[in-house]
Amino acid sequence: MYYGLQALGVEQGMAGNYVQLIIFCFLCFGWVGSYLWRVASKNMSYAKQLEQYEEAVMAKRLEEMPEAERARLLAEAEEESAAAANGGLGGGR
Repeated sequence: MYYGLQALGVEQGMAGNYVQLIIFCFLCFGWVGSYLWRVASKNMSYAKQLEQYEEAVMAKRLEEMPEAERARLLAEAEEESAAAANGGLGGGR
């Protein structure tokens, strides 16, 4: 790029400045673009840590839950799943 600019008649000092500016802009826009992509796709460290924490809390709650309560929740989930499979008919709630 540097020698290409010199071949076009740009002075050595200015060609170096232009090359540095182009590289700097490319790196900045590339970094900002990748950051915005990670934010939009929620692929960031904090979001992943929060998701893992929430899953761990729910697993701990399920582990500490009495067997009768767990069976009731399982039956309720199966009922909702069956109602959804039937097009929402028969739920009555």
